[in-house]
Amino acid sequence: MTGVDSHTAGTTGWEYSPAPERTRVAIKDEYGLFINGSFCAPKSRRRFDTINPATEETLSRVAEAGPADVNAAVEAAKAAGPGWARLKPSERAKFLFRIARRIQERSRELAVLETMDGGKPIKESRDIDLPLVAQHFFYHAGWADKLAYAFPGRTPRPVGVCGQIIPWNFPLLMAAWKLAPALACGNTCVLKPAETTSLTALHLAEIFQEIELPPGVVNIITGAGETGAAIVEHPDVKKVAFTGSTEVGKHLARSVAGTGKKLTLELGGKSPNIIFADAAIDQAIEGIVASIWFNQGHVCCAGSRLFVQESIADEVIDKLAHRMRSLRIGDPLDKNTDVGAINSSTQLKTIERYIDAGGDEGAVLHEVNEQPLPDKGYWCRPCFFTGVQPSHVIAREEIFGPVLSVMTFRTPEEALARANNTPYGLAAGVWTNTGSKIFEIARKLDAGVVWCNTYNKFDASSPFGGFKESGFGREGGRHGLRAYVKF
Repeated sequence: MTGVDSHTAGTTGWEYSPAPERTRVAIKDEYGLFINGSFCAPKSRRRFDTINPATEETLSRVAEAGPADVNAAVEAAKAAGPGWARLKPSERAKFLFRIARRIQERSRELAVLETMDGGKPIKESRDIDLPLVAQHFFYHAGWADKLAYAFPGRTPRPVGVCGQIIPWNFPLLMAAWKLAPALACGNTCVLKPAETTSLTALHLAEIFQEIELPPGVVNIITGAGETGAAIVEHPDVKKVAFTGSTEVGKHLARSVAGTGKKLTLELGGKSPNIIFADAAIDQAIEGIVASIWFNQGHVCCAGSRLFVQESIADEVIDKLAHRMRSLRIGDPLDKNTDVGAINSSTQLKTIERYIDAGGDEGAVLHEVNEQPLPDKGYWCRPCFFTGVQPSHVIAREEIFGPVLSVMTFRTPEEALARANNTPYGLAAGVWTNTGSKIFEIARKLDAGVVWCNTYNKFDASSPFGGFKESGFGREGGRHGLRAYVKF
């Protein structure tokens, strides 16, 4: 355990030797757009830098798609649509199986690229994200020739061209969530990754070439908000799937209204974790840490509001502070790292603004991890606030950072009232050793997904999504197929 690295193990006094990831990744100096089965230069002639948030170094220059590029991608998807839809479903399944297997074969490389481009720790990219990416393609490959069983008594048909816009927090996993069910149902796609995390989507395009996916079935174009808006507004796009902020989701809903396009939205959240006095507290602490700090709070369903029964509040707060001291912050490519870099300087400034607001409103900031932060990169220490009131901005608005708001309650009814006091409804966690209480509380929580004595557990066969201002529609499972078919 002893070494020269600054990754301290907190209260143990030990130091962890460096454990850098050794897998080499070939990153091109420039990336084009993936349209009709080939990479091409953007007609817009514009490019932007993609940055490693842990070092602030430029990784590559990425093409920025303009309106003409978007139109070319949609036209390619439209032209490929009839042939892909007519293809025998078992043959479509074979392509999805090939994609899944190739993702598995290149998983270490893709995990490293995800970490370099997005800032999340390699052990999260390697052990959580990539296995789930492959799982989604495997799972939906199995549905390709069984859609009649998914919708008994009905004849499902493809929707057509699907425009899909994904965020920066889970770049490759969000691509799999969108692409796999669409392809299984016989649709063609135009996918736009977030401008700060485009590289893994472009390497996924290389996989499509390797497994000889028919040209035009999937087109991947890169760019910012204007590119996404052009996809949504294109008249030949028949289905829009968006994961991102509630503000943008509302704008998309207004844009699509009256057009006849199908729409699913997976938006923001301010998810509650509720710890009752009879919970296994150490287990709950690990769940809290995993839900908000291991991923830098970069999960739309992050448990950013913690409600603790009053009788155990002091014990929970002490254990949270103790656990925070042991978190290792630093190089995301080091396998010992628990907390990586914030995705961008813009997001870091947003998080810092919320932390300042929490103090200004009278909440007490706990930031006990004293490790020195790297000189370069975008870093934020994990922290939590006590003395938080429901009216405080840190208790109401999505921060998307490693910031936890701790509040207390006395009765289950009060816990429910406070947990549901939010415009969001994406996810929630319940921690108790009483089985009947789990089901009673879960049934009354306004959340699309409720985890019991665990948190942030995903499976391709289980639908995910929210309601209220967290969006509508589901992704994953049989429910997620519904958005990609018509009858």
